[in-house]
Amino acid sequence: MHAETDYPLGPDSKEHDGIPKGTLTHHTWTDSKVFPGTSRHYSVYVPAQTENADTKSETAPYALMVFQDGHSYLAEKGDFRVPTVFDNLIASGEMPPTVAVLIDPGFTSEMPEKRGWKPRPENRAVEYDTVSGDYAEFLINEILPSIENQYSITQNPELRAIGGSSSGGICAFSVAWFRPDSFRKVLSNIGSFTDIRGGHNYPPMIRKADPKPIRVFLQDGSGDLDNRYGNWPLANQQMAKALAFQDYDYKFVYGDGGHNGKHGGSVFPDALRWLWRDWKQEQR
Repeated sequence: MHAETDYPLGPDSKEHDGIPKGTLTHHTWTDSKVFPGTSRHYSVYVPAQTENADTKSETAPYALMVFQDGHSYLAEKGDFRVPTVFDNLIASGEMPPTVAVLIDPGFTSEMPEKRGWKPRPENRAVEYDTVSGDYAEFLINEILPSIENQYSITQNPELRAIGGSSSGGICAFSVAWFRPDSFRKVLSNIGSFTDIRGGHNYPPMIRKADPKPIRVFLQDGSGDLDNRYGNWPLANQQMAKALAFQDYDYKFVYGDGGHNGKHGGSVFPDALRWLWRDWKQEQR
């Protein structure tokens, strides 16, 4: 337990001389069949330091990690700083050379040029909080093929991860839950496993279903939300207990932070280390 002000970013979240820097490109998607009438921004990070080529080749393919609310994981001065953390951990060999896809929720109105929370994407709750395989289908059949056409990305589900915060966290879990054939590593920060669109049903679903081959990192804090949709700290504790009951490979990091990225950002490098801890064996 730490006071919320005691969640500083460590050295893995800061740029260092001599560390190769990956490339970042920015794109839009306006032709969804799963979520018709939506448009969205997304970005693609490709590592610089790798055993792989940066285009299709006969070398080992890249691992993959997808982030919901991608703009919040990209920010250079934000809590997570994906490009910097990936650069550092890939260079140290603590995670595989990994392509990151950082995708925002869909707008049903005109999509703004600048990414962020204002205006708020109208389709976010539909896409992220609904307990279904729809978002997984959107990723697997719409977004990812265009990226896989450009880069050699593994189809090994053990080397494909997905993460997010709040509603993005439950969304990440849903993708792996419904499509463990494609994603088997989950990072959930302050996940909304509450009754927004049925997410409170996950703990009993986990307890009653045969275990799935997924690895789950959960993070939350005692100061998280408590409102008409539920209590976030309790919901995440219920998730952890359900995963433990079914003997899942999981880790739950619980502090006293609120509904923000401070705690999640401070443990982000260690969360990635834990998720990818045996990537060299999984690559074989």
